[in-house]
Amino acid sequence: MKKAIVVGATSGIGRELALLLVRNNYLVGVTGRRESRLKDLQSAHAANIKISCFDVADTAGVAEKLDRLADQLGGCDLLILSSGVGELNPELKFEIEKDTIDVNVAGFTAVADWTFRYFEKQREGHFAAITSIAGLRGSRHAPAYYATKAYQINYLEGLRQRTKYLKMPVHITDIRPGFVDTEMAQEEGRFWVATAKKAAIQIKSAIDKRKPVVYVSRRWRSIAGVLKVVPGWIYQHI
Repeated sequence: MKKAIVVGATSGIGRELALLLVRNNYLVGVTGRRESRLKDLQSAHAANIKISCFDVADTAGVAEKLDRLADQLGGCDLLILSSGVGELNPELKFEIEKDTIDVNVAGFTAVADWTFRYFEKQREGHFAAITSIAGLRGSRHAPAYYATKAYQINYLEGLRQRTKYLKMPVHITDIRPGFVDTEMAQEEGRFWVATAKKAAIQIKSAIDKRKPVVYVSRRWRSIAGVLKVVPGWIYQHI
């Protein structure tokens, strides 16, 4: 039986991915800050789910928590990082920006580094992380969120380059959703909104195919193409 860890599985895409993996005969370790939700997941799938309640922003404890969870599973073949935060912050309140950075940069890096070292040691594995199409450009509505997603995209590219340099059979997948119907989604004027279940199915398919980058839903690839080429003097008025 394959073993997977989903970091950030209490709701949204992470929860749907955990359930999808269980249905595909994985033994799954799930993490998150809300212990009651983790226990709800475990109670429904006691034979296939192990839980570990922790906050990735508490970076000092991340490695120990993941070590223990991997030991409970008997190993780890796949780690999906779905933990992340983001708020609209037009008033630039520092506490909102700092919380975003603590989770999306510091927490993300702590998990990514543990995962890479773990797979480097066992000479195989797959690390998939949910970033966002938001990482392609900046935004006045949520500057830290968009900037942290750009950090994640570039960090994953660095890890992917590192696997090639070390000639390791470790796969890195950058998952860039557009709008998904989750608790965190707050933007007005949303379009092409995917359900968390649909997003999870497309993400699982991309992981199975070992794709380096995937947009969810797939139509967002066209938006990404536009964002990459639109001139700054036009984008600044959007």
